[in-house]
Amino acid sequence: MLVLVFMGVFVLITGAVTSYVFVQAKAGRAQLAREQSFQIAETGLEYYRWFLAHNPDDLTNGTGLPGPYPHEVSDPEGGELGAASISINGNSACGVVQSVDITSEGTSNADVRFKRTLAARYARPSVAEFAFIINSNVWAGADRVISGPYHSNGGIRMDGTSNSTVTSSVENWLCTSSFGCSPSETKAGIFGSGIDSTLWSFPVPQIDFAGIAVDLAEIKTIAEERGLYFQGVSGRSERHGYHMIFLGDGTIDVYRVLNTVYAWGIHIDDIEAGWQRDYHTINNESYLGNYVIPPDCGLIFVEDMLWLEGEVSGKVTIASADLLGGNFDTDIILNGNITYSGNEGEDGLTAIAERSVLVPLQVPDDMSLRGIYVAQNGYFGRNLYACWYAPHDKRNSLSMQGTIVSNERVGTKWGYSVSGCGTNWSGFDTRTNSYDRILATDPPPFTPNSSDNSKFILWRED
Repeated sequence: MLVLVFMGVFVLITGAVTSYVFVQAKAGRAQLAREQSFQIAETGLEYYRWFLAHNPDDLTNGTGLPGPYPHEVSDPEGGELGAASISINGNSACGVVQSVDITSEGTSNADVRFKRTLAARYARPSVAEFAFIINSNVWAGADRVISGPYHSNGGIRMDGTSNSTVTSSVENWLCTSSFGCSPSETKAGIFGSGIDSTLWSFPVPQIDFAGIAVDLAEIKTIAEERGLYFQGVSGRSERHGYHMIFLGDGTIDVYRVLNTVYAWGIHIDDIEAGWQRDYHTINNESYLGNYVIPPDCGLIFVEDMLWLEGEVSGKVTIASADLLGGNFDTDIILNGNITYSGNEGEDGLTAIAERSVLVPLQVPDDMSLRGIYVAQNGYFGRNLYACWYAPHDKRNSLSMQGTIVSNERVGTKWGYSVSGCGTNWSGFDTRTNSYDRILATDPPPFTPNSSDNSKFILWRED
Protein backbone atom coordinates (compact mmCIF):
# COMPACT_ATOMS: atom_id res chain seq x y z
CA MET A 1 0.00 0.00 0.00
CA LEU A 2 2.84 2.37 0.82
CA VAL A 3 4.44 1.73 -2.58
CA LEU A 4 1.13 2.34 -4.33
CA VAL A 5 0.64 5.61 -2.46
CA PHE A 6 4.11 6.86 -3.42
CA MET A 7 3.63 5.75 -7.03
CA GLY A 8 0.36 7.66 -7.16
CA VAL A 9 1.98 10.78 -5.76
CA PHE A 10 4.84 10.41 -8.23
CA VAL A 11 2.43 10.04 -11.16
CA LEU A 12 0.49 13.12 -10.06
CA ILE A 13 3.64 15.21 -9.71
CA THR A 14 5.03 13.98 -13.02
CA GLY A 15 1.75 14.71 -14.76
CA ALA A 16 1.59 18.22 -13.32
CA VAL A 17 5.17 18.99 -14.28
CA THR A 18 4.67 17.57 -17.77
CA SER A 19 1.48 19.60 -18.21
CA TYR A 20 3.28 22.73 -17.00
CA VAL A 21 6.14 22.14 -19.43
CA PHE A 22 3.72 21.72 -22.33
CA VAL A 23 1.76 24.85 -21.35
CA GLN A 24 4.98 26.88 -21.08
CA ALA A 25 6.17 25.57 -24.43
CA LYS A 26 2.86 26.54 -25.99
CA ALA A 27 3.01 29.98 -24.37
CA GLY A 28 6.60 30.39 -25.58
CA ARG A 29 5.60 29.55 -29.15
CA ALA A 30 2.71 32.02 -28.91
CA GLN A 31 5.02 34.70 -27.51
CA LEU A 32 7.53 34.02 -30.27
CA ALA A 33 4.80 34.31 -32.91
CA ARG A 34 3.52 37.59 -31.37
CA GLU A 35 7.01 39.07 -31.25
CA GLN A 36 7.75 38.00 -34.81
CA SER A 37 4.42 39.49 -35.94
CA PHE A 38 5.36 42.76 -34.22
CA GLN A 39 8.75 42.87 -35.92
CA ILE A 40 7.20 41.96 -39.28
CA ALA A 41 4.64 44.78 -38.89
CA GLU A 42 7.46 47.20 -38.10
CA THR A 43 9.29 45.95 -41.18
CA GLY A 44 6.24 46.93 -43.21
CA LEU A 45 6.38 50.49 -41.83
CA GLU A 46 10.08 50.79 -42.52
CA TYR A 47 9.67 49.41 -46.02
CA TYR A 48 7.08 52.01 -46.98
CA ARG A 49 9.08 54.80 -45.38
CA TRP A 50 11.96 53.75 -47.67
CA PHE A 51 9.52 53.59 -50.61
CA LEU A 52 8.23 57.13 -49.95
CA ALA A 53 11.79 58.46 -49.68
CA HIS A 54 12.30 57.36 -53.29
CA ASN A 55 8.72 57.89 -54.52
CA PRO A 56 7.31 60.75 -52.41
CA ASP A 57 4.07 61.09 -54.39
CA ASP A 58 3.24 57.39 -54.76
CA LEU A 59 0.66 56.15 -52.25
CA THR A 60 -0.12 52.92 -54.14
CA ASN A 61 3.16 50.98 -53.71
CA GLY A 62 3.89 51.45 -57.41
CA THR A 63 0.78 49.53 -58.45
CA GLY A 64 -1.66 52.35 -59.17
CA LEU A 65 -4.27 50.26 -57.36
CA PRO A 66 -5.84 50.57 -53.90
CA GLY A 67 -4.32 48.56 -51.02
CA PRO A 68 -3.65 46.77 -48.83
CA TYR A 69 -0.30 45.74 -50.26
CA PRO A 70 1.45 42.48 -49.23
CA HIS A 71 5.10 42.61 -48.20
CA GLU A 72 6.88 39.31 -47.57
CA VAL A 73 9.55 39.24 -44.86
CA SER A 74 12.35 36.68 -45.00
CA ASP A 75 15.19 35.66 -42.73
CA PRO A 76 18.37 35.30 -44.81
CA GLU A 77 19.30 32.26 -42.72
CA GLY A 78 15.89 30.72 -42.19
CA GLY A 79 13.63 31.40 -45.13
CA GLU A 80 10.32 33.25 -45.06
CA LEU A 81 9.20 34.49 -41.63
CA GLY A 82 5.82 35.93 -42.54
CA ALA A 83 4.18 38.85 -44.31
CA ALA A 84 3.03 42.42 -43.65
CA SER A 85 -0.18 43.82 -45.09
CA ILE A 86 0.31 47.56 -45.68
CA SER A 87 -2.46 50.16 -46.01
CA ILE A 88 -1.73 53.74 -47.07
CA ASN A 89 -3.81 56.88 -46.55
CA GLY A 90 -2.75 60.37 -47.58
CA ASN A 91 -4.03 63.30 -45.48
CA SER A 92 -4.76 66.11 -47.92
CA ALA A 93 -5.81 69.73 -47.65
CA CYS A 94 -6.56 71.92 -50.64
CA GLY A 95 -5.64 68.99 -52.86
CA VAL A 96 -2.10 68.77 -51.45
CA VAL A 97 -0.92 65.81 -49.35
CA GLN A 98 0.19 67.06 -45.93
CA SER A 99 1.09 63.73 -44.32
CA VAL A 100 0.81 59.96 -44.94
CA ASP A 101 -0.73 57.45 -42.53
CA ILE A 102 0.76 53.95 -42.84
CA THR A 103 -0.85 50.89 -41.24
CA SER A 104 1.03 47.59 -41.23
CA GLU A 105 -0.46 44.29 -40.05
CA GLY A 106 2.20 41.67 -39.38
CA THR A 107 1.59 37.90 -39.46
CA SER A 108 4.20 35.31 -38.46
CA ASN A 109 4.34 31.90 -40.15
CA ALA A 110 5.05 30.46 -36.69
CA ASP A 111 1.36 30.96 -35.85
CA VAL A 112 -0.93 33.00 -38.10
CA ARG A 113 -3.42 33.50 -35.26
CA PHE A 114 -1.24 36.06 -33.51
CA LYS A 115 -1.30 39.23 -35.62
CA ARG A 116 0.06 42.65 -34.62
CA THR A 117 -0.89 45.98 -36.19
CA LEU A 118 1.23 49.14 -36.12
CA ALA A 119 0.24 52.59 -37.36
CA ALA A 120 2.49 55.58 -38.07
CA ARG A 121 2.22 59.05 -39.57
CA TYR A 122 4.99 60.04 -41.98
CA ALA A 123 5.60 63.75 -42.60
CA ARG A 124 8.06 66.57 -42.24
CA PRO A 125 8.14 67.71 -38.59
CA SER A 126 6.36 71.03 -38.15
CA VAL A 127 7.17 74.01 -35.96
CA ALA A 128 4.24 72.90 -33.78
CA GLU A 129 6.64 70.48 -32.03
CA PHE A 130 8.07 73.50 -30.18
CA ALA A 131 6.70 76.08 -27.77
CA PHE A 132 9.17 78.67 -29.13
CA ILE A 133 11.51 78.92 -32.11
CA ILE A 134 13.45 82.19 -32.16
CA ASN A 135 16.12 83.36 -34.56
CA SER A 136 17.74 85.85 -32.17
CA ASN A 137 19.08 86.35 -28.66
CA VAL A 138 16.27 86.24 -26.10
CA TRP A 139 15.51 86.70 -22.40
CA ALA A 140 12.81 84.60 -20.70
CA GLY A 141 11.93 86.45 -17.50
CA ALA A 142 11.45 84.98 -14.04
CA ASP A 143 7.65 85.22 -14.33
CA ARG A 144 7.61 83.12 -17.52
CA VAL A 145 6.27 79.52 -17.35
CA ILE A 146 7.00 77.46 -20.48
CA SER A 147 5.79 73.94 -21.29
CA GLY A 148 7.35 72.43 -24.38
CA PRO A 149 10.68 72.62 -26.24
CA TYR A 150 12.24 76.11 -26.40
CA HIS A 151 14.84 76.84 -29.08
CA SER A 152 16.82 79.87 -30.15
CA ASN A 153 19.42 80.22 -32.88
CA GLY A 154 20.96 82.89 -30.63
CA GLY A 155 21.80 83.08 -26.94
CA ILE A 156 19.23 82.51 -24.20
CA ARG A 157 18.93 84.04 -20.76
CA MET A 158 16.54 81.64 -19.04
CA ASP A 159 15.24 82.93 -15.71
CA GLY A 160 11.78 81.39 -16.14
CA THR A 161 10.41 77.93 -15.48
CA SER A 162 10.62 75.40 -18.31
CA ASN A 163 9.67 71.73 -18.08
CA SER A 164 11.19 70.64 -21.39
CA THR A 165 14.37 71.03 -23.40
CA VAL A 166 15.92 74.46 -23.84
CA THR A 167 18.39 74.60 -26.73
CA SER A 168 20.64 77.26 -28.21
CA SER A 169 22.69 77.15 -31.40
CA VAL A 170 25.56 79.24 -30.01
CA GLU A 171 28.33 78.33 -27.56
CA ASN A 172 28.53 81.84 -26.15
CA TRP A 173 27.13 85.33 -26.86
CA LEU A 174 27.45 88.95 -25.79
CA CYS A 175 24.83 89.71 -23.16
CA THR A 176 24.08 93.46 -23.12
CA SER A 177 22.02 95.70 -20.85
CA SER A 178 18.98 94.85 -22.98
CA PHE A 179 19.25 91.34 -21.52
CA GLY A 180 20.04 92.45 -17.97
CA CYS A 181 23.85 92.42 -18.23
CA SER A 182 25.46 95.69 -17.18
CA PRO A 183 28.23 96.02 -18.12
CA SER A 184 27.99 93.80 -21.17
CA GLU A 185 29.75 90.44 -20.87
CA THR A 186 30.20 87.21 -22.76
CA LYS A 187 27.91 84.46 -21.48
CA ALA A 188 27.40 80.78 -22.21
CA GLY A 189 24.86 79.86 -24.89
CA ILE A 190 22.22 79.42 -22.15
CA PHE A 191 22.49 80.93 -18.69
CA GLY A 192 20.19 82.28 -16.00
CA SER A 193 18.40 81.38 -12.78
CA GLY A 194 15.78 79.14 -14.37
CA ILE A 195 15.21 75.69 -12.89
CA ASP A 196 15.84 72.32 -14.58
CA SER A 197 19.13 73.46 -16.13
CA THR A 198 19.86 69.76 -16.78
CA LEU A 199 17.49 70.11 -19.74
CA TRP A 200 19.58 72.92 -21.26
CA SER A 201 21.74 72.04 -24.25
CA PHE A 202 24.10 74.14 -26.40
CA PRO A 203 25.40 74.46 -28.99
CA VAL A 204 22.99 72.49 -31.15
CA PRO A 205 22.41 72.74 -34.92
CA GLN A 206 20.47 75.77 -36.07
CA ILE A 207 16.88 75.56 -37.19
CA ASP A 208 16.94 77.02 -40.69
CA PHE A 209 14.64 80.06 -40.74
CA ALA A 210 14.93 80.25 -44.50
CA GLY A 211 13.46 76.76 -44.52
CA ILE A 212 10.74 77.71 -42.04
CA ALA A 213 9.61 80.58 -44.25
CA VAL A 214 6.63 79.32 -46.22
CA ASP A 215 6.11 80.04 -49.89
CA LEU A 216 3.56 82.81 -49.52
CA ALA A 217 3.08 83.05 -53.29
CA GLU A 218 2.04 79.38 -53.42
CA ILE A 219 -0.34 79.83 -50.49
CA LYS A 220 -1.87 82.84 -52.22
CA THR A 221 -2.44 80.86 -55.42
CA ILE A 222 -4.09 77.97 -53.58
CA ALA A 223 -6.23 80.33 -51.50
CA GLU A 224 -7.44 82.08 -54.65
CA GLU A 225 -8.38 78.75 -56.22
CA ARG A 226 -9.75 76.74 -53.30
CA GLY A 227 -9.76 78.80 -50.09
CA LEU A 228 -10.52 82.45 -49.31
CA TYR A 229 -8.57 85.36 -50.74
CA PHE A 230 -8.85 89.06 -49.79
CA GLN A 231 -6.97 91.47 -51.99
CA GLY A 232 -5.16 94.58 -50.86
CA VAL A 233 -6.11 98.08 -51.86
CA SER A 234 -4.06 100.79 -53.45
CA GLY A 235 -2.13 102.96 -51.06
CA ARG A 236 -1.62 100.11 -48.59
CA SER A 237 -0.34 101.13 -45.16
CA GLU A 238 -0.37 99.94 -41.57
CA ARG A 239 -3.41 102.16 -40.94
CA HIS A 240 -5.80 100.04 -43.01
CA GLY A 241 -6.52 96.40 -43.75
CA TYR A 242 -8.97 93.67 -42.74
CA HIS A 243 -10.52 92.77 -39.40
CA MET A 244 -11.58 89.12 -39.16
CA ILE A 245 -13.57 87.49 -36.36
CA PHE A 246 -13.85 83.69 -36.17
CA LEU A 247 -17.38 82.79 -35.05
CA GLY A 248 -16.86 79.20 -33.90
CA ASP A 249 -19.15 77.72 -36.57
CA GLY A 250 -16.71 77.45 -39.48
CA THR A 251 -17.35 81.02 -40.67
CA ILE A 252 -15.72 84.43 -40.26
CA ASP A 253 -17.10 87.93 -40.16
CA VAL A 254 -14.91 90.20 -42.26
CA TYR A 255 -14.62 93.99 -41.92
CA ARG A 256 -12.65 96.47 -43.96
CA VAL A 257 -10.59 98.67 -41.62
CA LEU A 258 -11.01 102.23 -42.82
CA ASN A 259 -9.26 104.19 -40.10
CA THR A 260 -7.12 103.62 -37.01
CA VAL A 261 -5.77 105.76 -34.19
CA TYR A 262 -2.21 105.54 -32.98
CA ALA A 263 -0.45 105.00 -29.67
CA TRP A 264 3.18 105.78 -28.96
CA GLY A 265 5.18 102.58 -28.54
CA ILE A 266 8.75 101.30 -28.45
CA HIS A 267 9.51 98.25 -30.58
CA ILE A 268 11.67 95.43 -29.29
CA ASP A 269 13.42 95.03 -32.65
CA ASP A 270 14.34 98.72 -32.84
CA ILE A 271 14.66 100.09 -29.32
CA GLU A 272 17.18 102.73 -30.37
CA ALA A 273 14.57 104.35 -32.64
CA GLY A 274 12.61 105.42 -29.56
CA TRP A 275 8.91 106.14 -29.55
CA GLN A 276 7.02 105.26 -32.73
CA ARG A 277 3.39 105.52 -33.76
CA ASP A 278 1.50 102.19 -33.67
CA TYR A 279 -1.73 102.36 -35.67
CA HIS A 280 -3.29 99.30 -34.09
CA THR A 281 -6.56 100.58 -32.60
CA ILE A 282 -9.47 100.38 -35.06
CA ASN A 283 -11.46 103.61 -35.23
CA ASN A 284 -13.69 102.98 -38.24
CA GLU A 285 -14.53 99.87 -40.28
CA SER A 286 -17.15 98.61 -42.73
CA TYR A 287 -18.78 95.18 -42.72
CA LEU A 288 -18.00 93.12 -45.82
CA GLY A 289 -19.89 89.95 -44.94
CA ASN A 290 -19.85 86.51 -43.38
CA TYR A 291 -17.71 83.94 -45.19
CA VAL A 292 -17.72 80.15 -44.93
CA ILE A 293 -14.25 78.64 -44.56
CA PRO A 294 -14.11 75.72 -47.04
CA PRO A 295 -13.99 72.53 -44.91
CA ASP A 296 -11.64 70.80 -47.38
CA CYS A 297 -9.32 73.82 -47.68
CA GLY A 298 -9.04 75.87 -44.51
CA LEU A 299 -6.74 78.42 -46.09
CA ILE A 300 -7.15 82.22 -46.02
CA PHE A 301 -4.80 84.71 -47.65
CA VAL A 302 -4.97 88.43 -46.92
CA GLU A 303 -2.92 90.82 -49.03
CA ASP A 304 -3.01 93.56 -46.40
CA MET A 305 -2.73 94.27 -42.68
CA LEU A 306 -4.85 91.90 -40.61
CA TRP A 307 -6.61 92.25 -37.25
CA LEU A 308 -7.58 88.83 -35.86
CA GLU A 309 -9.73 87.44 -33.02
CA GLY A 310 -12.52 84.98 -32.21
CA GLU A 311 -13.28 81.27 -31.85
CA VAL A 312 -11.76 78.94 -34.44
CA SER A 313 -13.59 75.86 -35.69
CA GLY A 314 -11.68 73.30 -37.77
CA LYS A 315 -8.07 73.48 -38.93
CA VAL A 316 -7.36 76.91 -40.46
CA THR A 317 -4.21 78.59 -41.77
CA ILE A 318 -4.33 82.33 -42.39
CA ALA A 319 -1.50 84.31 -43.97
CA SER A 320 -0.98 88.05 -44.30
CA ALA A 321 1.47 89.34 -46.88
CA ASP A 322 1.82 91.98 -49.58
CA LEU A 323 2.96 90.29 -52.79
CA LEU A 324 1.90 93.14 -55.09
CA GLY A 325 5.28 94.83 -55.04
CA GLY A 326 6.67 97.79 -53.13
CA ASN A 327 8.20 97.97 -49.67
CA PHE A 328 5.10 97.26 -47.59
CA ASP A 329 5.40 94.27 -45.22
CA THR A 330 2.23 93.31 -43.41
CA ASP A 331 1.61 92.51 -39.74
CA ILE A 332 -1.03 90.46 -37.94
CA ILE A 333 -2.60 92.26 -34.98
CA LEU A 334 -4.10 89.93 -32.36
CA ASN A 335 -7.06 92.12 -31.55
CA GLY A 336 -8.58 89.92 -28.83
CA ASN A 337 -8.81 86.40 -27.47
CA ILE A 338 -8.34 83.56 -29.95
CA THR A 339 -9.79 80.25 -28.77
CA TYR A 340 -11.02 76.94 -30.22
CA SER A 341 -14.60 75.73 -30.34
CA GLY A 342 -13.53 72.19 -29.31
CA ASN A 343 -10.78 70.60 -27.23
CA GLU A 344 -10.17 67.25 -28.91
CA GLY A 345 -7.67 68.23 -31.58
CA GLU A 346 -10.34 68.97 -34.17
CA ASP A 347 -9.50 72.67 -34.24
CA GLY A 348 -6.28 74.54 -34.87
CA LEU A 349 -4.99 77.86 -36.17
CA THR A 350 -1.75 78.80 -37.90
CA ALA A 351 -1.30 82.55 -38.45
CA ILE A 352 1.62 83.61 -40.66
CA ALA A 353 2.65 87.26 -40.92
CA GLU A 354 5.04 88.53 -43.53
CA ARG A 355 6.58 90.76 -40.85
CA SER A 356 5.37 90.70 -37.22
CA VAL A 357 2.61 89.24 -35.05
CA LEU A 358 1.67 91.88 -32.48
CA VAL A 359 -0.52 92.24 -29.41
CA PRO A 360 -1.92 95.80 -29.47
CA LEU A 361 -2.54 98.29 -26.66
CA GLN A 362 -6.24 97.55 -26.09
CA VAL A 363 -6.69 93.84 -25.30
CA PRO A 364 -8.43 91.88 -22.51
CA ASP A 365 -6.87 92.09 -19.05
CA ASP A 366 -6.59 88.29 -19.04
CA MET A 367 -5.79 87.39 -22.62
CA SER A 368 -5.97 83.88 -24.06
CA LEU A 369 -4.36 82.85 -27.34
CA ARG A 370 -4.35 79.44 -29.00
CA GLY A 371 -2.57 78.64 -32.23
CA ILE A 372 0.72 78.69 -34.09
CA TYR A 373 1.98 82.23 -34.72
CA VAL A 374 4.76 82.84 -37.24
CA ALA A 375 6.51 86.21 -37.61
CA GLN A 376 8.59 85.52 -40.72
CA ASN A 377 10.69 88.66 -40.88
CA GLY A 378 9.76 90.53 -37.72
CA TYR A 379 8.88 89.57 -34.16
CA PHE A 380 6.11 88.32 -31.91
CA GLY A 381 5.37 90.63 -29.01
CA ARG A 382 3.64 93.57 -27.42
CA ASN A 383 5.34 96.92 -27.76
CA LEU A 384 6.15 99.12 -24.78
CA TYR A 385 3.24 101.42 -23.91
CA ALA A 386 3.94 103.85 -21.07
CA CYS A 387 1.73 104.87 -18.13
CA TRP A 388 0.12 107.55 -20.29
CA TYR A 389 -2.20 104.83 -21.57
CA ALA A 390 -3.26 103.50 -18.15
CA PRO A 391 -4.97 101.19 -17.43
CA HIS A 392 -4.26 99.56 -20.84
CA ASP A 393 -0.48 99.78 -20.43
CA LYS A 394 -0.59 96.99 -17.83
CA ARG A 395 -2.46 93.74 -18.37
CA ASN A 396 -2.82 90.94 -15.85
CA SER A 397 -2.02 87.72 -17.75
CA LEU A 398 -1.28 86.21 -21.14
CA SER A 399 -2.03 82.50 -21.53
CA MET A 400 -0.88 80.83 -24.73
CA GLN A 401 -1.28 77.28 -25.98
CA GLY A 402 0.54 76.60 -29.21
CA THR A 403 3.75 77.80 -30.82
CA ILE A 404 5.58 81.09 -31.34
CA VAL A 405 8.00 81.36 -34.26
CA SER A 406 9.77 84.71 -34.32
CA ASN A 407 12.62 85.93 -36.48
CA GLU A 408 13.48 88.64 -33.96
CA ARG A 409 13.49 88.71 -30.18
CA VAL A 410 10.18 88.02 -28.42
CA GLY A 411 8.85 90.36 -25.72
CA THR A 412 5.50 90.86 -23.97
CA LYS A 413 6.65 92.59 -20.77
CA TRP A 414 8.88 95.62 -20.31
CA GLY A 415 10.65 97.40 -17.50
CA TYR A 416 11.25 101.08 -18.22
CA SER A 417 11.91 104.50 -16.76
CA VAL A 418 10.44 107.59 -18.35
CA SER A 419 9.53 111.09 -17.23
CA GLY A 420 6.06 111.18 -15.72
CA CYS A 421 5.98 107.42 -15.07
CA GLY A 422 9.11 106.89 -13.02
CA THR A 423 10.49 103.37 -12.86
CA ASN A 424 7.63 101.25 -14.12
CA TRP A 425 6.59 98.23 -16.17
CA SER A 426 4.34 97.60 -19.14
CA GLY A 427 2.79 94.52 -20.72
CA PHE A 428 1.50 91.34 -19.09
CA ASP A 429 2.22 90.71 -15.44
CA THR A 430 2.26 86.90 -15.82
CA ARG A 431 2.80 84.86 -18.98
CA THR A 432 2.24 81.15 -19.51
CA ASN A 433 3.16 79.28 -22.68
CA SER A 434 2.55 75.63 -23.53
CA TYR A 435 2.86 73.86 -26.86
CA ASP A 436 -0.10 71.97 -28.31
CA ARG A 437 0.86 68.27 -28.42
CA ILE A 438 -2.02 67.38 -30.77
CA LEU A 439 -1.10 70.06 -33.32
CA ALA A 440 2.48 68.75 -33.25
CA THR A 441 1.31 65.65 -35.15
CA ASP A 442 -1.73 67.09 -36.92
CA PRO A 443 -1.22 70.82 -37.60
CA PRO A 444 -3.36 73.07 -39.80
CA PRO A 445 -2.58 72.92 -43.55
CA PHE A 446 0.69 74.42 -44.78
CA THR A 447 2.04 74.97 -41.27
CA PRO A 448 5.79 75.65 -41.72
CA ASN A 449 8.20 72.76 -41.26
CA SER A 450 11.10 72.76 -38.81
CA SER A 451 13.06 70.33 -41.01
CA ASP A 452 13.12 69.25 -44.64
CA ASN A 453 13.60 65.60 -43.68
CA SER A 454 10.43 63.54 -43.36
CA LYS A 455 10.11 61.09 -40.48
CA PHE A 456 7.57 59.21 -38.38
CA ILE A 457 5.97 61.92 -36.25
CA LEU A 458 3.39 59.53 -34.76
CA TRP A 459 3.76 55.82 -33.96
CA ARG A 460 1.46 53.44 -32.08
CA GLU A 461 0.19 49.87 -31.90
CA ASP A 462 -3.47 49.36 -32.67
